[in-house]
Amino acid sequence: MDSLKVRIKRRLEVYLELDIDGIRKFIIDILLRLKRLTVDQLFKELNKRFKISFSAVASTMGYIHSKLGILHAYKESYKTPIVYSLKEEYVDIVESALSKSAAKLS
Repeated sequence: MDSLKVRIKRRLEVYLELDIDGIRKFIIDILLRLKRLTVDQLFKELNKRFKISFSAVASTMGYIHSKLGILHAYKESYKTPIVYSLKEEYVDIVESALSKSAAKLS
């Protein structure tokens, strides 16, 4: 694995280790399953299981996009919402970090 992927994997593992209520793991899992989503779609999914504000969901997605670097963000025009998708080259890293995180809980 090249150094960039190693750094991203470590950042993701630390990010998931600090997850006290399960929201971070849930978001990463949804990104793996749905491949493409907007903040609004994610908010609706999260609201089914967690009490969380729309702005908290938006800031979490922004953090994952900018600091972890595993998301691609696409905005067709200024009127449309940003569509986030998991970068293909990081799918295996994300799956590995999620399974490692789940193993620590067991």
